Amino acid sequence: MHEAGNEAPRSGKRRGGGRLSRAVKIFAVIACLMVVLVMVMYRVTPAPLPEQIPEVTQIPQIQRTPIQSTPAQNPQPTPIPPTPQPTPTYKYNYAEALQKSLYFYEVQRSGRLPANNRVAWRGDSALEDGADNGVDLTGGWYDAGDAVKFGFPMAASATMLAWGMIEYRDAYVQSGQWTYTLDNLRWATDYFVKAHTAPNELWAQVGDGDIDHDWWGPAEVMSMPRPSSRIDQNCPGSDLAAETAAALATASIVFKPVDANYADKLLEHAGQLYTFADTFQGQYSDCIKGGQTYYKSHSGYWDELVWGALWLYRATEEPAYLAKAESYYKQLDAPNMYTFTQSWDDKRYGCYALLAMLTGNASYAEDTERWLDYWSVGYEGRRIAYTPGGLAWANRWGVLRYAANTAFIAFVYSDAMRDPAKKARYHDFAVSQINYILGDNPRQSSYVVGFGNNPPSDPAHRNAHGSWMGKLDVPPRNRHVPYGALIGGPDQNDQFVNDRADYVTNEVATDYNAAFTGALARMVSEFGGQPLQDFPPPEPRDAEFFVEASTSRAGFNAIQIHAFLNNRSGWPPRVAKDLSFRYFIDLSEVLSSGHTLDDVQITLDSADGARMSPLQPWTEDAGMYFVEVDFRGIPISPGGEGSYRKEVWLTISLPDGTRNTLQNTSRQWSLQELTESTQTTPYLPVYENGKRLYGQEPGAPP
Repeated sequence: MHEAGNEAPRSGKRRGGGRLSRAVKIFAVIACLMVVLVMVMYRVTPAPLPEQIPEVTQIPQIQRTPIQSTPAQNPQPTPIPPTPQPTPTYKYNYAEALQKSLYFYEVQRSGRLPANNRVAWRGDSALEDGADNGVDLTGGWYDAGDAVKFGFPMAASATMLAWGMIEYRDAYVQSGQWTYTLDNLRWATDYFVKAHTAPNELWAQVGDGDIDHDWWGPAEVMSMPRPSSRIDQNCPGSDLAAETAAALATASIVFKPVDANYADKLLEHAGQLYTFADTFQGQYSDCIKGGQTYYKSHSGYWDELVWGALWLYRATEEPAYLAKAESYYKQLDAPNMYTFTQSWDDKRYGCYALLAMLTGNASYAEDTERWLDYWSVGYEGRRIAYTPGGLAWANRWGVLRYAANTAFIAFVYSDAMRDPAKKARYHDFAVSQINYILGDNPRQSSYVVGFGNNPPSDPAHRNAHGSWMGKLDVPPRNRHVPYGALIGGPDQNDQFVNDRADYVTNEVATDYNAAFTGALARMVSEFGGQPLQDFPPPEPRDAEFFVEASTSRAGFNAIQIHAFLNNRSGWPPRVAKDLSFRYFIDLSEVLSSGHTLDDVQITLDSADGARMSPLQPWTEDAGMYFVEVDFRGIPISPGGEGSYRKEVWLTISLPDGTRNTLQNTSRQWSLQELTESTQTTPYLPVYENGKRLYGQEPGAPP
């Protein structure tokens, strides 16, 4: 493998057989010496890989023509008064940041989780996806803090994630993250293969955004409808099909040295999808309701047709794909499209850079550098807005992902350049943006969940919040840490409020992290770092299954218990259908006075379907009995106000003439700590299918 820009241009002429004059020979010798000198000047020796590298081979790279700008092709921008930017610092553990950024994709998994799942608070979910149309659409990634699977941004995220793996594979290996990255990428590509059910058919979305966003709870206990939608030749979507083709083609490059058969499979699907996109042209949001509301491709589909062709060219080296990309390139209007950046929607900017690197064509380089200059030093008197702290600020919604997307491509492009001034310009811009995200900002705070100083602790993420009541403010703090998630980011004055209700600045998403992950790998390759050894750390757990209760008198010789059986499970959340709890009663004095169990009256009132067992002896303590309040067959789940707990009233009456011992807290095990105010009690233990989940039994260790 060679790095772009490390080799001198090679002659395409065939060697002749005639005699050369002395002058020609001398000229040839001098020319050869000059070529050798250029090769030495620009040769970069990769750092040696550690001995513990997994048994994988290098990803093959397509030879790229070195980019060498000329003043005539790339005029210097008009000077713009500089915006203060922080001095780049390299104090962050970039390998840890990379490690955590990749973990976030495990947080987003849908479907049946593998045995090596590292996210203890995630479980199997959405196992019926696609059943409404008779297809298996399980798997893939949830989009953001919700649980819809939007195919368009998912594919864009996979493409960018794979691009980073192609460019900076060594950094993933050296930081011990290569296997995790492969697993995460495959989780998405396996889903795309499932969703591509015919050459001209691709399932675009699972779940309804409006319905999904009206409910705030964990994915594992969802009960709302999850309709699936597709594109086909009668309802095409060139943007979606071509982006999915790009994702599969890019992934095929990654997997080729690891699993050649799988890579071939991905490439076959990619080729079919691109042909579908190109033959039946149209915008997917014209067919898919969710695409109209949530992820409409405002840039159209020409950028994806160019983008998909470029990645298929890189994967196959077939000139027809490059010719296709170049023929459609004029539709991108590159001279006028340079003031935004790469996103789930708009692929123009990645197309500029890829074509410049693949062809060495000066016009593509000019398009790329016009855009990167606008983001860094400015172009013809115009420059993107900067915050006082040095963040390139493109849009209030997810501003940090735009900075990270630009930084990643700036890294890739600068690595391929020969012009030392521009190479440094784009490199330093990228470093400054990634460091800003990691903490080099006026707040001196990280914008990556679970990383660095003062990171955001309450991102707008349903599963991480872990609400059992379906409410945004219950509990007040997130129960779980989605390590590595890049949040939306600060305002134009570098201000930020850690508030999950503000999803514009606090939501996280797979597309936020995709190019950011690649940029972190590039930082690792230059500045190093060490991943955490014991990651992820275990989370402190609060009670998941328990009883809340209160007590009141129900007559001279009677007591009433008002109880709620709770399922607030979170490690992982789950629906439970075999729950019960026990109320223990000391009847030794009643029985010693000559009465029998039949003289003890116990009634149960419940609108939630509970049943009650007869009094049963507790063998661990003579005179102690219990009744079991049984909800077996009744689902209880942390899925909202009417789901997470079930209510009962238990009334106990002793026979006339006996001393009232029911309210003697020193004698009655389950009465301990109960008052007229509802509170959690461990003395009404909870069971699932007869096995104790929570609480303490009389005479038994807690």
